Amino acid sequence: MTGKEWLQAQRSAVAPKLRVAAACGIAEGLLIIAQAGLIAWLVYQVIRADQPPQSLIAPALALVVVVLLRPVAQTLRAAAAIQASDRARASVRQRLLGRIETMGPAGLAGMDSGELAAKLSDQVDALDGYFARYLPQMQVAILVPLAILLTAYALDWLAATFLLLSAPLIPLFMALVGMGAERLNRDQFLALQRLSGQFIDRVRGLTTLRLFGRTEDAAEGIIRGADEYRIRSMRVLRVAFLSSAVLEFFASVAIAVVAIYVGFGLLGYIDFGPAPKLTLFNGLFVLLLAPEFFQPLRTLAQHYHDRATALGAAEQLAELDIDPPAQTGGGPSDPPVAGQPAGLPPGHVLAVDSLTIARPGRGQVIHVPALNATSGERILIEGPSGSGKTSLLEAIAGLLPAQAGQVHRHADSTRTLGWLAAPPHVARASLADNIRLGDPDADDAAVLAAAERAGVMEFAARLTAGLDTRVGERGQTLSGGQAQRLALARAFASPASLILLDEPTAALDAVTERYVLDGIDALAAEGRALIIASHDQVLRRHADQIYRIRDGVLEHCGDA
Repeated sequence: MTGKEWLQAQRSAVAPKLRVAAACGIAEGLLIIAQAGLIAWLVYQVIRADQPPQSLIAPALALVVVVLLRPVAQTLRAAAAIQASDRARASVRQRLLGRIETMGPAGLAGMDSGELAAKLSDQVDALDGYFARYLPQMQVAILVPLAILLTAYALDWLAATFLLLSAPLIPLFMALVGMGAERLNRDQFLALQRLSGQFIDRVRGLTTLRLFGRTEDAAEGIIRGADEYRIRSMRVLRVAFLSSAVLEFFASVAIAVVAIYVGFGLLGYIDFGPAPKLTLFNGLFVLLLAPEFFQPLRTLAQHYHDRATALGAAEQLAELDIDPPAQTGGGPSDPPVAGQPAGLPPGHVLAVDSLTIARPGRGQVIHVPALNATSGERILIEGPSGSGKTSLLEAIAGLLPAQAGQVHRHADSTRTLGWLAAPPHVARASLADNIRLGDPDADDAAVLAAAERAGVMEFAARLTAGLDTRVGERGQTLSGGQAQRLALARAFASPASLILLDEPTAALDAVTERYVLDGIDALAAEGRALIIASHDQVLRRHADQIYRIRDGVLEHCGDA
């Protein structure tokens, strides 16, 4: 789907609000015609008809009412347009977040988080002008000039013809400018994405850059990226200002031609067409309408830049806003309301049957003929790095679609599933809130019990705020062992009946490793099924079943 088609698809959700905004804009245009007519009539009656002021009270009051109604129409139009824009952007952002959630970690592995954040924030916000200003103005720019043109033809067909001949120049230049502006905006958003990704990468690697003394080089790279973005932004602004100047020039020339015609016609210097019959009322009415005839077109030309900006953003958003590929296998089967799920042997928590997993660019990663797990069973999956252990865990969790085969999980593990990896994810929150990631409904007593079992209280007790101590993003204020204990406490707090562990003992000190090994035994004793992916030999003594990946195939090595 192209960016233009994608933008068209977003209009249906906010079409009613856009119609209200356009109707208010058209109403304002009709009020402008009425205002010009009343002004011309009052001037004519005072100057040429010698009417006393008291006889003009009614038209004057009507003029006051029209003048007061114009800002009301403007306010209603702006409110409806803003609501349409807010609703459209909220819908797009919510849908994109849903797409990202559906893709999971496996689908997002090849995406830069900085570029992704730029799409969800800056590029979605770039749609504001398109919905709030450009789309409502499109209908106003068609119907209001048409109404003014018909009014002008009723007054003086020659003056109206001057307006008609000059009107196509503005859309013509809008189209010429728009083709270049769209490309420049697309390049601008690409530069912003690169800059966002570059900045986040430098921030994440700041410690490493300091160790190797490369902070100045990193800063220079950010400066170069920012300067490139500045240059591209100025190119967009240059095109926008140049187009506005050209359009203002042609509109001013057309208005001047109408003014010259009206002036010379009233002075009697023009004998062609309707000029000899031109009156002060007709001439002043047409002259007042001439600027208003071009005003909707000029406003549309200004907002045409908003369209180019939105098209540039839509090219990037359309790539993300696509349905994820359908799973041909590997996802968890839908559990029934009650009883044992279909395809799952009695007493089993997990059953994997003829599962084939592939990754883009790598082809087939692993084939699993069969893998079953019962409550309280510890299954160890061995294999060298890159053999597909993590891919298998992701497929079991439903995060990675498979080429063939099925994964059946028990109803409880379909709703809640635990994951313990190394290094674990640590959020920028308190220690207690990080433990509650395993169970958001856990009370303080459950959190404290889980922290004590995982050894978190050994270091949390030395902190001033205890479990309420806030930690940095990705656990920057914790050591690797402390972060792993925190993740283990999260597993203790979780009600999950199936827990997946990816290299749980990697790079741990002896004390933390003992906590993890004891935790594995304790979780199994509680009736949890554990699937452990690791090449650490010490885990063999804590496993009930051992599998090994050889030549891309998972083989059962027997009981531990």
